[in-house]
Amino acid sequence: MPEILRTDQLGFSYPQHRNGLGQVSFALEHGQGLLVTGPSGSGKSTLTRCLTGLIPHLYNGFLNGRVWLDGSRTDQMPLWQVVEKAGLVFQNPAAQMLAPTVEDEIIFGLENNGLSANQVGERLEAALLQFGLSELRTRSPRTLSGGEQQKLALAAITARRPDLLVLDEPLSMLDPTAAADFVVSLADVLQAGRGLVICEHRREYLDLLPGLSEMRLETNGNGKLLAIREGKEADPAVVKAQQVPDILSSFQLEIHGLHVQLGENAVLKHLDLGLQGGKIVAVVGRNGAGKTTLLRALAGLQAYEGVVGIDGDPQRPPKFGMVFQNPDLQLFNDSVRSEILYRIVQPDEAYYQWLLHMLKLAPYENTPPLLLSEGEKRRVALATTLMHRPTHGVLLDEPSLGQDLFHKTILMDLMRQLAQAGRLIILATHDLELAGQADEIILMEGGDLVAHGKAAEIFSAGAAWQTAGITIPSWVAAPC
Repeated sequence: MPEILRTDQLGFSYPQHRNGLGQVSFALEHGQGLLVTGPSGSGKSTLTRCLTGLIPHLYNGFLNGRVWLDGSRTDQMPLWQVVEKAGLVFQNPAAQMLAPTVEDEIIFGLENNGLSANQVGERLEAALLQFGLSELRTRSPRTLSGGEQQKLALAAITARRPDLLVLDEPLSMLDPTAAADFVVSLADVLQAGRGLVICEHRREYLDLLPGLSEMRLETNGNGKLLAIREGKEADPAVVKAQQVPDILSSFQLEIHGLHVQLGENAVLKHLDLGLQGGKIVAVVGRNGAGKTTLLRALAGLQAYEGVVGIDGDPQRPPKFGMVFQNPDLQLFNDSVRSEILYRIVQPDEAYYQWLLHMLKLAPYENTPPLLLSEGEKRRVALATTLMHRPTHGVLLDEPSLGQDLFHKTILMDLMRQLAQAGRLIILATHDLELAGQADEIILMEGGDLVAHGKAAEIFSAGAAWQTAGITIPSWVAAPC
């Protein structure tokens, strides 16, 4: 039996910026798994596109080397034959949603594989049950939370049972319990003799998957080695610039009876909260708990009942900037520079340069934002938001998606500087290690407030986590 996958000196660069994937060679037997790691922008997503035939069939660029899938070259196979053998879950699950309902999304791939009606029905029910989607089966995928969309993408692809399963950051939007459960299920994929390639920053979960080999990408797409650093990097010229907005006077964000009703579903249920400026607050909860809806309401993007005001004044709504969970929804200019400076008549060039350097975006200044990696796109969206200097702070929905440890450290350093300048930073996240660096944690479940307090206190409140349906992984250290 031939190897399920082989690459020989595989490399690819995009014509717009010549970055992509440095040359890699490896082979994968049936029943073997490979973990691909590396910093944001090192070419992991490009590799997944090469392995599943999207490159060269759908993406133009400069391809070197070859990919063999079950003994056949992918560049010589029609794409429909490639996707019969190899299934890909995108880093951005919304990009692969096609059907009007959750169950139709799963059925679509099964019917395309020519399965009988009985087989389709059996696999549909098994996938809905495995990923906790049974109650959402008639919902439109577009109405789901980011984590629920990720579960759906995983359900739709794994239900097809392709010979090779390629996953691009499949755990990024999953809550800790869902992430651990899914990793356990991947053992069945390998035991069934199928191949697995998984690109993931949340690698601690993958210790639950025995026998997984690892390949680390350390190129910036054109063959040059990166300086890989696991920690903080200080640029003295940037630090001295002191470009963070002026110190803001102390304020209190007061939320009373905040309620959001979408059809028959109460997404937020009469929340009461008080949040002080100058703090970093992490909002944590299972997929569908209402985290994104809370941020959208605070940003003025979601209609709600109740009162949200500064210092108890309902006539003073907060002025927040928001970075979406899916950055594609807020990026539309033809270069990073034009994106960040969009609709700013007289930009502060020093502040702009400070943001570029703080968020490590300087090399991409003339690159179209939508051609960047998911992690890089999120940093562009953050820079764009901060360039407009939102008065009371910034709201970040899953800010660590696509970010390696180095870039997460940069992100939290910047958020801490903003908080020290009096801004309120609210971030919704499934990354409990990131949440542990916040000053306060809001724990949610089913649109309700389960607990709110200092991070150390919340981490020690075992009953609250049990109510929220979240198991704290053993490797997550409680904040001091």
